[in-house]
Amino acid sequence: MDNQNKKNSNNNRQGWGVILITTLLVTFVVMGLYSLMQGSSPEEISYDEFLDLVEDKKVEEVQLASNRIYITLTDRAREEESRENDSSGGISNIFGQIQNQAGGSGESDPDYYTGYVSDDRLPEILDEAGVKFSGEVPDTAGSLIFEIVVTVILPIVLLVVLFSFLMRKMTKGGGMMGIGKSNAKMYMEKETGVTFQDVAGQDEAKESLQEVVDFLHNPGKYSGIGAKLPKGALLVGPPGTGKTLLAKAVAGEAKVPFFSLSGSAFVEMYVGVGASRVRDLFKQAQQMAPCIVFIDEIDAIGKTRDTVMGGNDEREQTLNQLLAEMDGFDTNKGLLILAATNRPEILDPALLRPGRFDRRIIVDKPDLKGRVDVLKVHAKDVRMDETVDLEAIALATSGAVGSDLANMINEAAINAVKHGRQVVSQQDLFEAVEVVLVGKEKKDRIMSKEERRIVSYHEVGHALVTALQKNTEPVQKITIVPRTMGALGYVMQTPEEEKFLNTKKELEAMIVVALGGRAAEEIVFDTVTTGAANDIEQATKVARAMITQYGMSERFGLMGLESVQNKYLDGRAVLNCGDATAAEIDEEVMKMLKQAYAEAKRLLSENREALDKIAAFLIEKETITGKEFMKIFREVKGMPAPEEGQEEKVQTERISMKPVESAEAADNPDKLQP
Repeated sequence: MDNQNKKNSNNNRQGWGVILITTLLVTFVVMGLYSLMQGSSPEEISYDEFLDLVEDKKVEEVQLASNRIYITLTDRAREEESRENDSSGGISNIFGQIQNQAGGSGESDPDYYTGYVSDDRLPEILDEAGVKFSGEVPDTAGSLIFEIVVTVILPIVLLVVLFSFLMRKMTKGGGMMGIGKSNAKMYMEKETGVTFQDVAGQDEAKESLQEVVDFLHNPGKYSGIGAKLPKGALLVGPPGTGKTLLAKAVAGEAKVPFFSLSGSAFVEMYVGVGASRVRDLFKQAQQMAPCIVFIDEIDAIGKTRDTVMGGNDEREQTLNQLLAEMDGFDTNKGLLILAATNRPEILDPALLRPGRFDRRIIVDKPDLKGRVDVLKVHAKDVRMDETVDLEAIALATSGAVGSDLANMINEAAINAVKHGRQVVSQQDLFEAVEVVLVGKEKKDRIMSKEERRIVSYHEVGHALVTALQKNTEPVQKITIVPRTMGALGYVMQTPEEEKFLNTKKELEAMIVVALGGRAAEEIVFDTVTTGAANDIEQATKVARAMITQYGMSERFGLMGLESVQNKYLDGRAVLNCGDATAAEIDEEVMKMLKQAYAEAKRLLSENREALDKIAAFLIEKETITGKEFMKIFREVKGMPAPEEGQEEKVQTERISMKPVESAEAADNPDKLQP
């Protein structure tokens, strides 16, 4: 790969060198021709000096032009001037000698010239002094044409030829600039260094790709029964799930050449360059077959073709060429096209049909077992002590992708080194998860005494509403230490087990928990702050989804009112109804939120003593565990402590991937995303 990149770079440098040298040569040729045509330039003297030279018999010939008089000296006069110049010395004299030696005697060239003066006596004076004189002879048509050709037409022709040569190289592909040449990087198996053992948490995707690898290794086993190698496989999934890693693992397992490039690498400002690069890529791939071609972020060139605003000619030509090439090659040669995208909904249907991309392989967020496997892969080279429980971390990080988990392992190792330890502990992993989710502790942000009280009651309001309801996840940690991502405090909850579905009661409880912080502020301080901005946003999002997507509203029933776009990116929902219905949806959402807020206020008002005691303890300690929280709660409620071995799940050493409750800074209330 590096050698090929260096080679392309050297070719580009050589190309620009050729352009520069050619331009300089054209310039010098034109200047030389113009100088030859113009000849040497005589020196200007006054009319009086000219008459003195004539009187001293130093003038041999005079040519009278329309506005000048050109003067040629005698040989004797030239020798005298030469001796005078030799005696004076100087660089200019030396240069003059060199010119005389190189140019001969120069008898045909004038030595001086002076301005033309209307003097009727001049011919008589010249005749008496024996000076030859003549009038100006007009240029012939041939000399005029020659001058125009040399000074005007020839430079234009040379520049046009040079420009045409460069454009031909650009659009043809290859050549010195390589604009039309594919810039795909070619890897061999030993260079990728990645196999299926390095990919974890994507068992289904690996199984689909292992069949392709086996086909490349043993084509006879499949062709004997009449099976054909799939032309292409499209890897689809959210960012960070390992699509590119899977493609490299396929190349590493197949031990065949692997061409890798991004979809944006085909796009250029020149129309036709992208199509040229596609042709060049497939030409190289067919020469190296069997091989694999991987196009990352294929949505850059594979968007659905349309005529809105005239479309995009360059992108559409590139797509058309890609479609033609994928139809044209023979699968029996062992050429496989892999592509990756996280926006499959915008790809052109012609690109997705069987015969081009025969398989769509979903590379989704890993489940609990997958997260454990991913953590093991990234932790194999990290020294860890006996306290580490990767399954606990996997349970706590529901919704994390492979890149998130790799970052957490790395942050844990950095944290261990920072504290002077030689191995990573479970506490380091917990702190790493916290850093990835909400940032580092912001030690320089000092809140006032009143702000600390408000934030404490806000967070305890979340935690207390959680403990007082069924269908909620236990509290693991409460803190009022500000974080760099904007949170002034937050509550973390522990999932008891990984869940793929939520009931209506669980979603309703989730909304009440989200509004518990605002309810606590109003109950205790008789006012509210900006700290609940993110809580309100999340509660509104859940309530709207219940009504428009999940069919959990009595008013609208099972009617689907929203559809999700960009499923693997932001998951933005778009309404599929009229304005009147949208207004009714807003009313229903408002009604649901008011009911949840009233429930949160009721729960906290009935447990005001517990709210005050837990908040006072939190103000003093700044951070308390779920075990400490439940201990105070039980004491206030007069509940007996749990028997040994029957401790509640809130006491587990796990933390939630989604800190759904947070008190935000007033100047940036929506910084933290759950």
